Amino acid sequence: MTRKNILITGASSGLGEEMARQFAAKGRNLALAARRTDRLEELRVELVQANPGITVVVRALDVNDHDAVFKVFGEFRTELGDIDRVIVNAGLGKGQSIGTGHFHANKQTAETNFVAALAQCEAAMEIFRARNAGHLVVISSMSAMRGMPRNLSTYAATKAGIAALAEGIRADMLGKPIEVTTIYPGYIRSEMNSTLKKTPLMVDTVPGVRAMVRAIEREPATACVPGWPWSVVGFAMRTLPLGVVAKMS
Repeated sequence: MTRKNILITGASSGLGEEMARQFAAKGRNLALAARRTDRLEELRVELVQANPGITVVVRALDVNDHDAVFKVFGEFRTELGDIDRVIVNAGLGKGQSIGTGHFHANKQTAETNFVAALAQCEAAMEIFRARNAGHLVVISSMSAMRGMPRNLSTYAATKAGIAALAEGIRADMLGKPIEVTTIYPGYIRSEMNSTLKKTPLMVDTVPGVRAMVRAIEREPATACVPGWPWSVVGFAMRTLPLGVVAKMS
């Protein structure tokens, strides 16, 4: 099934921006949301020029403004006629070890990565339930496989949380024509991790996102991307002793 109209949050940079490019190249219409409207507008112009015939609409959106999430999703639906796929991508990578005086940074990460993701899932599923069709995609992380130490503790917990949320929605939709996919990206170069210099297994943005887009198009329940080596790494993370997993972060 071709999902013609795709909504992507967090689309002004990183993985969201590159997903927009790659879906545009496939001839899809796009609804792009993020806080930085200047970058969204530049991206819109780029995509329309490179892919004549597609429609790209953009909106300013802070996903922590939950009322705005429902409002913007509804506006996108009106502009495009409908929404076939929603990719819950907006996220935050701040945080430090628990108990070291960085509660507010950890709280901001938790609110953005989980509570705001819940709002996006709610808004998306209202649209899909109304038309009895659609594809919800939640971008989690390989760090969701286990509890992670240091600055990853809260981030990993939120990504595990949204993965569990997506699975719950998937369970609720069993037997219905609404698909739910959880994507677990490995180390893909993006604005969030641009300061990391020598991370093992890191892949560049374009091939990494290409693997994400391929997985999303298949509409599986879950996918670790790129498949190699992250499917194997994911199995190892779930089964190895915690002390070993902690050293992998």
